[in-house]
Amino acid sequence: MAEPQADFALIGLAVMGQNLVLNMNDHGYTVAVYNRTVSKVDEFLAHEAKGTKVIGAHSIEQLCKLLKRPRRVMLLVKAGQAVDDFIELLIPHLEPGDIIIDGGNSLYQDSARRVKEVEAKGLLYIGTGVSGGEEGARRGPSIMPGGSPAAWPAVKNIFQDVSAKVEGGTPCCDWVGEGGAGHFVKMVHNGIEYGDMQLICEAFQIMRDGLGMSVAEMHDVFAEWNKGVLDSYLIEITRDILAYKDTDNKPMVDKILDAAGQKGTGKWTVNSALDCGIPITLIAEAVFSRCVSSLKSERTTASKILKGPNGKIPGDKNTIVNAIRDALYASKIISYTQGYMLMKAAAAEYKWNLNYGGIALMWRGGCIIRSAFLGKIKDAFVKNANLTNLLLDPYFTGEIEKCQTGWRQTISAAVLAGIPTPAFSTALAFYDSYRCDQLPANLLQAQRDYFGAHTYERIDTPRGQFHHTNWTGRGGTTSSTTYNA
Repeated sequence: MAEPQADFALIGLAVMGQNLVLNMNDHGYTVAVYNRTVSKVDEFLAHEAKGTKVIGAHSIEQLCKLLKRPRRVMLLVKAGQAVDDFIELLIPHLEPGDIIIDGGNSLYQDSARRVKEVEAKGLLYIGTGVSGGEEGARRGPSIMPGGSPAAWPAVKNIFQDVSAKVEGGTPCCDWVGEGGAGHFVKMVHNGIEYGDMQLICEAFQIMRDGLGMSVAEMHDVFAEWNKGVLDSYLIEITRDILAYKDTDNKPMVDKILDAAGQKGTGKWTVNSALDCGIPITLIAEAVFSRCVSSLKSERTTASKILKGPNGKIPGDKNTIVNAIRDALYASKIISYTQGYMLMKAAAAEYKWNLNYGGIALMWRGGCIIRSAFLGKIKDAFVKNANLTNLLLDPYFTGEIEKCQTGWRQTISAAVLAGIPTPAFSTALAFYDSYRCDQLPANLLQAQRDYFGAHTYERIDTPRGQFHHTNWTGRGGTTSSTTYNA
């Protein structure tokens, strides 16, 4: 039998899989490929992979025999049962030390479970986030691997070679942590992506409806914003989208139905935040905004019945546009602040040693949320690895201070005009809550104790001591168990 010749194997030849294979081929790696619909292997070799060193396999057994040891097999298939099914098919053809890699958008708890199950068979497992879409996969994505630490040296060179590069050729890929850490960080990335997109859409709606700006005028604004602190992939593609014309030379964006879809990763982020007790309010509002958008027929009916302001914002257009930019930038800082709060809570819960500056660097290029701004987040954690909250870093404290007036003016103007700004507004509410020494939760605790004897702490006794009051004179001294849900 011929000697194994492939450095790496990939299962799943959808658009991401194909482009990642071609990227690896460009970097000198010989990749073996397999797809459940086997005809897709032959089609790929005959067309997109023609003239490359890519090798096709028509069975899992054949695929594994093509691989040099340790075998490295990556799955780019639909998250969920399909991943478990392929793991079961692979295991009989692998040996101790071989590595299974899941590069799909898997739930981090699934990855944590699979690490244990695969390691129990003597194999190694990596659950890795891969971000950047079709273009990123082809030219250099952001890669966020976690799982079995012993697997990292065997894949490090390949992953870092094919990943995006930023200043000084630094790869947007490094080891994240054990268990489901890689997919958790990718999940938070996707949640922040939801938030960034919603913030941009709110800026768009205020300019379109409140200021009556044309699509061409908004294109110019986004083009200008992309040269400053908002320089990012999502601002860049928004600029390009607003320049795109349909066949009748009218803006394509105006032809698209305003009902958004979602694949669930934003919802996963919000659910995990609820489990950890972390207020990622902006990402939650971004998810709910998509839900509201999907009620298109109801909204159309309601728009004819429910009354509100006329939607117009008076004043100097350039001044208001600058205020919108400040609102967008400040809210973006809040979104990332909340994402980092969630990662810190999860790291404590799951005993992960996350490199927060390194994560910012991984997101600095190649991925959907790539932006110049992430370099500042990296700097913040390099200066202070124990930074408790991004808002307390002097740079971000100063940036929020500069943006605050425009941020508040934008939200106030939108409210008075009847233009919804759920993400802008919740970002500001979080900021004001976080900087508030005295919130009204004392009254809330009194209410809970009144109706349910849930107890409360006092300001004149040590934290951790709980008290109950017989508020009506009819209750007893018995209190319910103190708990946090």
